[in-house]
Amino acid sequence: MNSGLSLADHITLELRADIIGGRLLPGMALVENDLVSAYNASRNTIREALHRLGQEGLTRYVRNKGVMVRRLGVEDVRDLFNVRRTLELQAISTSRPLRDYQSDRMLEALEATELAREREDWRAVGTHSLAFHQHIVGLLRSPLFDEFFTNVVAQLRLVFCTAPDESRFQAPWLARDRQIHELLAEGEKRAAEDAMSLYLDDSEHLLVQMLAPSSPH
Repeated sequence: MNSGLSLADHITLELRADIIGGRLLPGMALVENDLVSAYNASRNTIREALHRLGQEGLTRYVRNKGVMVRRLGVEDVRDLFNVRRTLELQAISTSRPLRDYQSDRMLEALEATELAREREDWRAVGTHSLAFHQHIVGLLRSPLFDEFFTNVVAQLRLVFCTAPDESRFQAPWLARDRQIHELLAEGEKRAAEDAMSLYLDDSEHLLVQMLAPSSPH
């Protein structure tokens, strides 16, 4: 454990990682007793971690049920994509030529996405695709934006989990992620920005369409 982190920090990060990894799904209960045992932590520490996840928009308290992993609705998706456009398009438009390590990180995420797709592990496909977009935001070279976008990614992961056919939803994006990387690697910033803008428009449209009939909000 990082010595600069409290146990509550550590548990918050672990639970958030479980959401990003698709191991905690919308509607799942986060049972205090189970977490106390799993992390060998006090109830106060667990409550602090759950409170932080609530502040991050990842959990909500439901009367008579306790703390549940949050289900997001149409307005949440629209807000998340407003953030994505602001950060990802800005990252591309202000980026310098890709450094080798930046390109390598993106390629690693793309290869991990490809391997997950070959295994038909569609949950992992979504997770690795989001990692690629985290590397796009990383072009801003801002630890604060990186941390903020990690929370955005966790919320997006919860939306992806609600897809009735996640394979159908995830299948088209890898080729488009590869195209964006290739354009960046070639220094075609404007074309990369246009490709990302269209990507985000199409992704938002599909998710809104998917959620609209049963949106909880």
